[in-house]
Amino acid sequence: MEIQIQSLEQIRDAARQFIAAMGDNTVFAFYGKMGAGKTTFIKAVCEELGVSDAIASPTFAIVNEYRSDQGGELIYHFDFYRIKKLEEVYDLGYEDYFYSGALCFIEWPELVEELLPGDAVRVDIEEVEGGARRVTVGGFDGNKE
Repeated sequence: MEIQIQSLEQIRDAARQFIAAMGDNTVFAFYGKMGAGKTTFIKAVCEELGVSDAIASPTFAIVNEYRSDQGGELIYHFDFYRIKKLEEVYDLGYEDYFYSGALCFIEWPELVEELLPGDAVRVDIEEVEGGARRVTVGGFDGNKE
C-alpha cells in the first residue's frame, strides 16, 4: 500500500487512509531518514484515532503513552533514536508494550529490529520531489519485506 502526501494540509487524509488499512495489526515500525516526517505522520494518526493530549516525539523519554478519547484505546509511541545498547530496551520492558495488544508506533526500529514481533508492519516514509512524502506500508499481512 502506498499513500502520497503532497502537502501538510493532506496529512490528516493520509492518516485516515492508514487507519482504514490497519486491520487488527498493532505494531507498526516507521522507517525513514531524519526529517522524513515520521513523528508528524504518527501525530496525525494519533489525532485521527481520537488522542487529544499533546503528541510529541518521545526522543528523551523513549516511550510516550496516549489514550484515545474515543473508547480509551491505549497507544504507545516509541523513539529508539538514542538507544545505544539493546539492554536499554530490555530494561524498558519492551515485551510488555509490544505484546500488550495496544497500538505501538515505533520510530527508528532499525536499532531494535531483532526485538520486533514477527507480525510488525513496516512503514517507510520518504521525502520525494517538491517536499511531498510517500508512505509505503509493507505487508499488513505481517510481512516486514
